[in-house]
Amino acid sequence: MLADRMLLKGIGYGVCAGLCWGVIFLGPQLTPGLSGPQFAVIRFLCYGAISAALLLPRWRRVCASLTRADWRSLFWLSLIGNLVYYSLVGTAVQWVGIATTSLIVGLIPVLVTLAGRKDADAVSLKALFPSLCCAIAGVVLMSWHALVNGQRPETLASIAGIACASGALVTWSWFAVSNARRLQVTAVSSHDWALLTGVITGAQSLMLAVPVLGFQAGMHGTSQWQHVFLVAAGVALLSSVVGGACWNQASRLLPLALSGQVLVIETLAALMFGFLWEQRWPDGYEGAAIALLVTGVAWCLGCHRGPPRTA
Repeated sequence: MLADRMLLKGIGYGVCAGLCWGVIFLGPQLTPGLSGPQFAVIRFLCYGAISAALLLPRWRRVCASLTRADWRSLFWLSLIGNLVYYSLVGTAVQWVGIATTSLIVGLIPVLVTLAGRKDADAVSLKALFPSLCCAIAGVVLMSWHALVNGQRPETLASIAGIACASGALVTWSWFAVSNARRLQVTAVSSHDWALLTGVITGAQSLMLAVPVLGFQAGMHGTSQWQHVFLVAAGVALLSSVVGGACWNQASRLLPLALSGQVLVIETLAALMFGFLWEQRWPDGYEGAAIALLVTGVAWCLGCHRGPPRTA
């Protein structure tokens, strides 16, 4: 069945994107000497440089396919969905940790699914309700477990970190919906759209580099800056270039509600990388929460599978 094959192909791209995006939560932890906005600027400078190098041989041909609305969308998607979002994520990770940040951001699938409930090909909210309940229950269970068993930071830092994570939740939910809808009407391929986003984000980061990084230039040695740029370049290549291209392809193949559910993979990947970093297995509560998230995604997938269409 062609429809089911397209669905599974889109799910595969979404899973790859989520696995690539899981590493973004490790970047700020690996560069403790920089604030969230500072690491975000360095990461997206690397993203812009890599994207420009890959897009340069066909720059004129790709740009000829862009409309004024495409350029406007690229500007706002790059600013809000990349720079603002990752600055908030980086700050939240440093203030409340990877677990709490990834769990709050893990509610993105719920917001994206609700945003797509009125689309022409959307499954009814009543049919999606059980899968949404599973996803929310998993996030709530892991959040409760992390807050009860983790080391509590100072109250103000905790509140500020949760506020930053909540802001990241809102900004990337907006990005996921707006980017998916723009990809349905633009003539540019998914891969080239990801590279164009990188070029625009890199240009915006270049404008912010001096005010954000200027006073940090002399505070770190050469070896420290090499470490920062290696981490930033690795995150940029894996999560921005590869992950962005996979997500754009998934956005074209999947209904918005289902693509929102697939975003749960990012949360699972972040937790998996966190467990590997801490060199431990998930405990019973964490395992149950992960099972709830996976069940929610599988249930939503089942809701979107239907009989083959006939001519």
